[in-house]
Amino acid sequence: MTTVAHRKQQLLDRLSALQDRLSAAEAEIATHDEKDWEEQATEREGDEVLETIGMSGQAEIRQIKAALDRIESGDYGFCAKCGAEIGEARLDVLPHTPFCRTCAN
Repeated sequence: MTTVAHRKQQLLDRLSALQDRLSAAEAEIATHDEKDWEEQATEREGDEVLETIGMSGQAEIRQIKAALDRIESGDYGFCAKCGAEIGEARLDVLPHTPFCRTCAN
């Protein structure tokens, strides 16, 4: 059985990794200064991928921060919709989920 303290550390570790990844993506986008049109087009395609990854990462960061808030308030591990306990297996896969399996569907 995983403790709330362990889950909190998992969430903090993931938050740190995401923030590092987003910072690296932002730095990569900012360093492009190619003058050749074809190289600019290729870089722009890469930037679009990085921006999509960034948006996904930002969404996950918001979810993680919300989960950390639930830990602090004592609501972590309980469904935000129905109040039922969220199963360990679900929290193993999605430690930031606010919903039980039933309500998530």
